[in-house]
Amino acid sequence: MEILTNNYFALFLIIAIGFIIGRIKIFGLSLDVSAIIFVALIFGHYGIIIPDDFQYLGLVLFIFTIGIQAGPGFFESFKKEGRKLAAFATILIVLAAVIMLAVIFLFKIDKNIAIGLLAGALTSTPGLAAAIDITGSPLASIGYGVAYPFGVIGVILFIRFMPKILGISVKKAEEEYQSKIDDQFPEITSRNFIVENENVFGKSIGELRIRHMTEAVVSRVMHQGMAITPQTGTVLQKGDLIRAVGSEDALNRVELLIGHTTQKEIPLDSSYDVRSVLLTNKEVVNKTIGQINLLHKYGATVVRIRRSGIDISPTPHSKLQFGDKLIIAGTKVNMEKVTRIFGDDRKRLSDTDILPVALGIILGVLVGKINIEFGSFAFSPGLTGGVLMIALIVSRIGKTGPILWTMRSAANQLQRQLGLLFLLAAVGRNAGAQIINIFHEYVLKLFLFGAAITLLPMILTALAGKWFF
Repeated sequence: MEILTNNYFALFLIIAIGFIIGRIKIFGLSLDVSAIIFVALIFGHYGIIIPDDFQYLGLVLFIFTIGIQAGPGFFESFKKEGRKLAAFATILIVLAAVIMLAVIFLFKIDKNIAIGLLAGALTSTPGLAAAIDITGSPLASIGYGVAYPFGVIGVILFIRFMPKILGISVKKAEEEYQSKIDDQFPEITSRNFIVENENVFGKSIGELRIRHMTEAVVSRVMHQGMAITPQTGTVLQKGDLIRAVGSEDALNRVELLIGHTTQKEIPLDSSYDVRSVLLTNKEVVNKTIGQINLLHKYGATVVRIRRSGIDISPTPHSKLQFGDKLIIAGTKVNMEKVTRIFGDDRKRLSDTDILPVALGIILGVLVGKINIEFGSFAFSPGLTGGVLMIALIVSRIGKTGPILWTMRSAANQLQRQLGLLFLLAAVGRNAGAQIINIFHEYVLKLFLFGAAITLLPMILTALAGKWFF
């Protein structure tokens, strides 16, 4: 058909058919977007052409957005439990790589196909992108396509049966993990207290250093029947009521410092306001609450931060991020000024700034060109490595001058999906011309090798985790 010679038509036809097939579920399993690579292989076999430019455009978009999303968590993962998980991941990948090398040397499988097997067996599309970039061969996509289905099924079977084999209660492990998460991000609540401790009578909130001592925030004070906005200079007297916001432990410390909890309510004064504000002003991103100094300047207090669905009890050292939802208490007369400081522009929250993406990819491409030589040994991060390194670093930095490197989830998802679609369609098409010969000769072997790369590293890593960690 002549219309299939139109590159753009063919590209989006492959994507559309791939999406349709990817949504088909068999026993609850589906190929999702990876179905695109199978459709592209068939189109490639029949000579349909897609320009290589789509492959590299998809590659840099996909890798950059992956790095931007993973950056903050990547560096944090080396703290506490993250070090252990990183060790498990390293063991698993090294074992998988060893099996791949054995396949290459013992069974004489083409190294480009074997690298694709590794990526598919681990269901790692970023791994496929790196493999194609490093090898310059589309054959990796064939190995990926063969190994990917069992990569998905193998993980499901492993998760279902391995805990029973090792005598591990998944429910108990889940409860223990949730308990750790709750300790790290405790639920934020509020309580009212009566000022009863004679040691605090006549002392100001600033003198008592309540936030520093308890990690709770005083959001309201009632003195002689009048509710007021607390300032650092607000003096507490016997019988005053205060409202504090924080974790259960923080509020218990407030009770020890101030006095007993009370069910008496502190009414909202007509001059008092509590408002939810979105942080959309780049000027305050990465600044701490202490640096902004709302209490001294405007008589307002950030009593709660909601970030990525988690409530965080603020401290003077809490760094603010773009998109944070802040609960602020203060006087109505100053609340508009406070709101302007943080932005509170919902439209801006949904806007996508392309400049950081373009600059990040430019820097990544330049870093990828660096070639480091040690005698006869030479190392270059390549296109994939350069773009990924820059994305991880800038997302960790968060902001450089007026440039905000973080990206909203919806914008990141759109660009990542678009890059992935272009990449899978292009590499599958390029490998399609050789698919029949390779399948006739290797298909059963490749499937078995892929299954081995999927299962053996997981089993050995699980045993190592059970016995040695």
